[in-house]
This record gives sequence, structure tokens and C-alpha cells, in this order.
Amino acid sequence: MKPLFLLLAAATAALAEPNARMEARRAKSDFDLTADPNSAAWKNAPAIPGQVDPFGKPAVSNRFDFRIQWTPRNLYFLFICPYDQLTLKPSPSTTEETNKLWEWDVMEVFIGADLANIHRYREVQVSPQGEWVDLDIDRKTPRPEGGWKWNSGMQVKARIDEAKKIWYGEMRIPTASISSAPAKAGTEYRINVYRLAGAAPNRIQVMWTPTMVRSHHTPEQFGKLVLAQ
Repeated sequence: MKPLFLLLAAATAALAEPNARMEARRAKSDFDLTADPNSAAWKNAPAIPGQVDPFGKPAVSNRFDFRIQWTPRNLYFLFICPYDQLTLKPSPSTTEETNKLWEWDVMEVFIGADLANIHRYREVQVSPQGEWVDLDIDRKTPRPEGGWKWNSGMQVKARIDEAKKIWYGEMRIPTASISSAPAKAGTEYRINVYRLAGAAPNRIQVMWTPTMVRSHHTPEQFGKLVLAQ
């Protein structure tokens, strides 16, 4: 039987090297954003669940599904988010990015391509009202303004179906804003996907793969996104 300290070390190593993995299908061509899972562009894309809290426990509420596709030019995300109640920013703007959008209901993608420096990655967000923000994150050398003045060139679309109590968000992110290397089948990114919902101090966090701490900014816990053919 192994000593306790060896078992603890093994458990810590397992947490530091997550095995979460997902694939993005290649789209036939770039397409317009509709925030509609039944559109021709999205109807055959498989759904991926976001259903755990930061510590890996099943989320009690605000679970979501998302879908991913890619082309050499862009990476696409579609989010399907059932809700009981929405916490929305008053007087939303969809013509310029909204700093601190994460204080309201939002979907977030943290994605990085630098495997040698995992503390560098991008953060992109969309709200139920079609607000957006993108950030260039460096956890070791943070930008003075937090990185939000960086511009990825992303586009978003969102809509709220009040009858079904579901909000839908869609992102189109230029692959060149993630990495200078061309996007192609087999390309790998480090990634996590998060949903924030509710009002402070009772904010709810639901995610694709757990961070094992409260902070979303835990690149050691990111999973892997592979661009499939």
C-alpha cells in the first residue's frame, strides 16, 4: 500500500493535468450568426454539456449546452442556456464592448494556444442581450487595464426566448486572434467554457470542466479543444 503522501501527490498531479477533451467539427464555409440551434449551420453540430460547479459537483441550476464549429478563418460557439430568471445590465450596448460584463449573466470562453506559456490566453464573452467583451489575459504579467482594450475582431449574436425561458448566444472569433499559426485539422487549443448567472452575492458558476477553485482564471485546469476534420 502506498504511503498517504504519495497518494496525495498523485491526486494533486491528476488535478494539475486534466483529461477533459472535446472536438470542433469543420464547417463547410463561414456563415452568418443567427443564435438559432435549428439553423442549417448548426442543426448537425453535437451538443456539449456544461453541468458542473467549480469543484466538479453536478450543478443544481443553470446548466447549459454549447456547440462548436471551425473554419480556417473563424471559430464558432453557440450557447443554449435555460434560465429561471435573468440578471441583465441596464441600458445595454451592442455597438461597443462592455467592460466588466462578467458582473451580469454571461457566457465565457477562455482559450489559449501557447502550450509553453499557459498563463497567456484570450477571454471572450457574450450576454443574453448581445453585449460582448474580449480580453488578452497574461496571468504572470497582467495588462494595466486588465486586457479588455485588446480587440479580437469577434462578432456576437444573442436572443432571449421568453416563452421557453432559454437564451441563446453565438460567437464568431477570428482564429488569427487566438494564434498566429494557421488553424487546421489537428490544431489543439487549451480551453474552458463557463456560465455566470444570478446577482451578487449569490452568483452561480457552471462550467464545462471544473477549475477546483473559485476562480475561472485557472489555466492549469483548462481542457483541450481539437479541430477535427
